Amino acid sequence: MSLLTVAAIYFILWWTVLFMVLPLGYRSQQEDGEVTVGTVESAPTKFRGGRVVILTTLISAVLYATYYLASTWFGFGITNIPNIVPSFE
Repeated sequence: MSLLTVAAIYFILWWTVLFMVLPLGYRSQQEDGEVTVGTVESAPTKFRGGRVVILTTLISAVLYATYYLASTWFGFGITNIPNIVPSFE
């Protein structure tokens, strides 16, 4: 596998996982009862961007390692996934 392929797969995994991690531990200003003037009530009270990035990176690394082991050692590839749409030949 080329380095570009590894980077592309990891990039796609990272962005997908980011949107799953973002809502974890989210508290809005309305829930805390401290709405800052000039902001919407649904804005986060304390945005922890560093924690989100680290958690996203760790989860993505584990998912990529699982994919790498499945494809390299066990020979599982995209062709092993059964087709959901039937062939009309």
